[in-house]
Amino acid sequence: MKKLITCCILLLSVIFVKAQDRQAILKVMETSRLAWNKGALESFMQCYWKSDSVMFVSPTGPTFGYANTLKNYKQTFAKTKTSMGKLTYAIKKVELINKDNAFVYGGWNLKYTKRSSSGYYTLWFKKINGEWKIVVDHSS
Repeated sequence: MKKLITCCILLLSVIFVKAQDRQAILKVMETSRLAWNKGALESFMQCYWKSDSVMFVSPTGPTFGYANTLKNYKQTFAKTKTSMGKLTYAIKKVELINKDNAFVYGGWNLKYTKRSSSGYYTLWFKKINGEWKIVVDHSS
């Protein structure tokens, strides 16, 4: 009976930790979305790992490194707050691969005054120093 109770406690603790990690990832996504919609590009970028190893893949090809990714975002969007549009996400799946890695899949939409654009993303999140950060972003 003790083994059964121990197994149940362990199972519940694993489920609880996964739920916490899932919520933490969703909070990172929401925080970045809110920063984007305020026109705060550098705050938006806090969801990315500050490393030369971070990778962003767009329709034009891959970009490596946090600084290069930020530079590309600034060149494309940061002319004015309105040039960034209003960002929304449709998060379809958050899958925890293990205690330090997660996969997120969904859609994005940018609404501007007279037009909108949309696409999909797949994100590899990694827990680094206790925080969930995007290490690979494939957005199209």
